[in-house]
Amino acid sequence: MPARRPAARALLPWLILGLCIALMAGCGFHLKGSTPLPFDTLYTNIDGNSRFGSALRRAVVAGSPQTRFVNSPDEAQARLIQLEHQQRLREVAIDAAGHVEDYELNLEFVFQVTDDQGRILLGPTRLRVLRELPYDPDAAQAKDDEISHVFEDMLQSLVGRIIHRLTAPELRQAWEQSRQNTGKAAGG
Repeated sequence: MPARRPAARALLPWLILGLCIALMAGCGFHLKGSTPLPFDTLYTNIDGNSRFGSALRRAVVAGSPQTRFVNSPDEAQARLIQLEHQQRLREVAIDAAGHVEDYELNLEFVFQVTDDQGRILLGPTRLRVLRELPYDPDAAQAKDDEISHVFEDMLQSLVGRIIHRLTAPELRQAWEQSRQNTGKAAGG
């Protein structure tokens, strides 16, 4: 009999895991898959050779493989237009000797999405990512590298939020309405 107990104990975590999976599946839980964009061609005025532009393009193609970027707004079904993009580093705390103790890193992006007729699918949208970072002047080189890495993480977060907006049901509904209006104009 004692030989069965270790085997039963080894199975217990697997049984619990199986039960959890069954409960999540029963309540409708599922991992989010990719959500393709409703349009097949996209133009953007964001430089594709910049870190931001290339990260955004990779994210769009990864989530919506049928969507391709075009070089001219006239070739695109939809246009993602950058209205503003700022990256700022601000001193927020200074010690008695006048040395910076904390920085605020701010990344801000404003954009809109229009269809091929210039109709707004997603009005001007402002996204902002803020981080505070302690600073040590004795480790200036390391802190400067850390600032660069934090800005890179913020950029990736911003790209994720843009993709979230592009795949939102509201944009899909606006796109479908736009296509219906285009069909009515062509037929009527």
